[in-house]
Amino acid sequence: MRLSDFDFELPQERIALRPASPRDAARLLAVGADGAFADRRVSDLPALLAPGDALVFNDTRVIAARLSGVRRRGDSAVALEATLHRRLSAFSWTAFAKPGRRLAVGDRIEFGGDRACLPASLAASVVGKGEGGEVTLAFDLAGPDLDRAIAERGAMPLPPYIASRRQPDERDLADYQTVYARQDGSVAAPTAGLHFTPQLLAALRGRGVSLHFVTLHVGAGTFLPVKAEAVAEHRMHPEVGEVSLATAEALNAVRAAGGRLIAVGTTALRLLESAADDAGRVRPFAGETSIFITPGYRFRTADALVTNFHLPRSTLFMLVSAFSGLAVMRAAYAHAIAAGYRFYSYGDASLLWRAPP
Repeated sequence: MRLSDFDFELPQERIALRPASPRDAARLLAVGADGAFADRRVSDLPALLAPGDALVFNDTRVIAARLSGVRRRGDSAVALEATLHRRLSAFSWTAFAKPGRRLAVGDRIEFGGDRACLPASLAASVVGKGEGGEVTLAFDLAGPDLDRAIAERGAMPLPPYIASRRQPDERDLADYQTVYARQDGSVAAPTAGLHFTPQLLAALRGRGVSLHFVTLHVGAGTFLPVKAEAVAEHRMHPEVGEVSLATAEALNAVRAAGGRLIAVGTTALRLLESAADDAGRVRPFAGETSIFITPGYRFRTADALVTNFHLPRSTLFMLVSAFSGLAVMRAAYAHAIAAGYRFYSYGDASLLWRAPP
């Protein structure tokens, strides 16, 4: 398929800069397996599911991954920004640096030294350099000490289509985190989960819907544009995930009893598909996945997907087109744009039922 197959006209004003309040007041476009759709609210979700169904959430927690620093080389100093992307070890990360072209292997970077309340800057060496501004950083600190230093000096890494239109602020510290986030490690939120409130989770349990948690640490690669016109040539950045034995067994028991699996977010769906065998049984999983889902992919796990509205020409729009059909998604997105739905991380949601094979 071609990248142009996934293009559509999205007015700039449709990209949400703030979330709905309360979270579950966001709109929800329910799209059936037959392609029919209906306008609802996220708070209606319990009524749209059945007792015995199971929701699968990604419980990753967003870290303060955007670091401002200075590269020092002799007498020269250059200001730069690095967004941590993937942890490699107790002391090293890959990151996307801006301007990456100003960095070379061996350079030293000092992060956060301009904050008066902090005793010293956080220093790192550039030990590797890739494409598109990607670098590998070896920090002087390691483990919990490094984690604390990043938390003190870093900022919430809002998506570029929000950060380019307004400055991040204190509200984003809560808004850009799910209420059930537990495992530190993401540099982007699993945004479908941002719609859930404690009250909605309680209502789902009261409906007889079970709640299950997996972990996929979302990398900054989720924001990178697809540049290859031939979609098959695009390569996803690997992300680290885990499905526990207990969760895998619980999800398989739901399916065996006739219940349906509903993935909350594309990250949860990608991890489930990475953990499943050919028969559709979810297996325990711990490691990296770079799964790239496009139309023609045969899904083995989820029966439905709760997800936000995605940008044109993105890997996420390709995934939902694979799940529900490209023609169905084009029609649903045209309706959403005309009806004033809000798009992407802070936007509204959809409930997609998987199209027949």
